Amino acid sequence: MTTFYAQPYDITATGFYFETDEEYQKKVKQVTNDFGGPVEEFEIQFIDGNQLDWHLCEAFGLSQASFGQLIEAAETWDEWDKIKAIIAVGECGVDFDLDDNLDRLEVDIYEVDSLKELAEQFVDDGLYGEIPDSLVNYLDYDAIARDLGMDYSEIKIAGRRLVYRCD
Repeated sequence: MTTFYAQPYDITATGFYFETDEEYQKKVKQVTNDFGGPVEEFEIQFIDGNQLDWHLCEAFGLSQASFGQLIEAAETWDEWDKIKAIIAVGECGVDFDLDDNLDRLEVDIYEVDSLKELAEQFVDDGLYGEIPDSLVNYLDYDAIARDLGMDYSEIKIAGRRLVYRCD
């Protein structure tokens, strides 16, 4: 479970910890400032939870308006959907609403450690055509990786090294 903190913008009020949207809605009604007035604006902070969920909150911009949808996404999306959304929104700048269909995110993602490893995978998969075994040892994978670097980027998310390309 992910723990958040609602920090009031009113410096005379005290915030609170919460884990669910329902818990937030219940506690927010009880917060008042030193003068007895209600507090309406909060900064929502990610305190503790899954590292992948933290990346998701960072990519979408954790705020008072979005945290409910982010909690829902963190609970219902699988790991690969989260990674795809983090890269598409946070790195590629795709305009995506948390209620949208995840299938509309078009990002090529490969779970490899480097562009050189991706180059080797592409050669093995035949993306550069049929290469005779006698020539494979002469391929410059570093040069291929540099060329791939024009379209692909590397990222590390929650301990996983990935290479991606935005469409």
